[in-house]
Amino acid sequence: MGFHRKFGPGANPTSRWFSLLAKAASLTCFEDWHDLATQDGTFGDSQRHDPIPGNEPIQRIIHRWGIVGNSRHGIASDAVTTDEFEVWFDKGVTDGLPVVPPTRERVERMLSGTRRSPDELLGEMPPNYGRLTVEKAAINAVLAGCRPEYLPVVIAAAECACDPAFNLHGVSTSTHFSAPLIVVNGPIRGRIGLNSGFGVFGPGYRANATIGRALRLLMINIGGARPGEISMSTFGHPGRYTFCIGENEEASPWPPFHAGRGLPAGTSAVTLFAGDSPHGISDHASRTARELGGSLGWSMAGLWNSKHFPLYSHTMLVVGPEHARTFADGGWSKDDLKRHLHETVRRPYRTLLPDADHGEGTNLRYGKDESVHEPDAMVSKFQSTEEIHVVVAGGTAGRFSVAIPGWLGTKNGSRPVTRLVE
Repeated sequence: MGFHRKFGPGANPTSRWFSLLAKAASLTCFEDWHDLATQDGTFGDSQRHDPIPGNEPIQRIIHRWGIVGNSRHGIASDAVTTDEFEVWFDKGVTDGLPVVPPTRERVERMLSGTRRSPDELLGEMPPNYGRLTVEKAAINAVLAGCRPEYLPVVIAAAECACDPAFNLHGVSTSTHFSAPLIVVNGPIRGRIGLNSGFGVFGPGYRANATIGRALRLLMINIGGARPGEISMSTFGHPGRYTFCIGENEEASPWPPFHAGRGLPAGTSAVTLFAGDSPHGISDHASRTARELGGSLGWSMAGLWNSKHFPLYSHTMLVVGPEHARTFADGGWSKDDLKRHLHETVRRPYRTLLPDADHGEGTNLRYGKDESVHEPDAMVSKFQSTEEIHVVVAGGTAGRFSVAIPGWLGTKNGSRPVTRLVE
């Protein structure tokens, strides 16, 4: 299925095309793609394949199976002509939406957005561990509709995704909901017009839309995470098209998020977080930090499941600016808020066991630590303050915040990864 197909007896044109794409993907520079007179191989080697058997020239295979030629070299006379946008759906390199054809000129213009060498290896992208170079990132950024000045952010996000700590293999292949959320900090937000305010998770801003989409296309075309083939999320969520926000540092009373992760506050950085869709929380009545902390915390008690205490994942709390001001007026820091959530949102062990009205239960019942099995032992929703991440974003009007539960957060799970934007 997908990139796992290879030539063999009785192979059909579709399977042959996939093998051709894998062969072309082993090439390392843009000129090599032009030598093939095709754009099919420009997206990555999402699966290691055997070479095409026999000595039949690749050009002849391209022509036989109707793969459209490169725009600069023209379309071969015996190739099947088709709409310049529709062809990319046929090639299987889209996310379900139309893409911008990655001509030589567009890719070269995209590469002007970074000082890094086109053939620099950024990493091997799970789950199929395709070799991701700067040029391949640029090609997929073109497909997504990015401007050249967005490319450094795309590259930083891609490097985060290739970091083993993020565990993109698990995130991509799990039946869970999650998708990589890109959180951008620093001056780069203003330079590229990245939205961090009103409608931050919604449409209308090219930078947010295309940077997040570029990462998803890399996951498909380099990592091989195709829905229903390797990507097996039961539902997925809309963030699997694009999931990119900026922190609203200007409206935040606290140091920026990346500063809490060890980077200088004045730098530009990207953090990648494996998150579910945003869960909105409304609180227009709480007027003290303690009231609001309890309101947000208990609204988060149902994340994953109301009996999943503790929650076996990292959690991101995106605090709206009005809520952030309430906390700041009460003298609370981000650490104070995280500590309050950890210490306050607790339930007795006996209430977390399966019963006739609620068949799910805490995973602690499978553990060997008998002390937590005491009926009145209090169990926190959040395993530790280190697994709670607080970001300020959204519009300055409206007393709302957003909770985003993560994917599996155990030693075999996913941890947020932060990188400087170069």
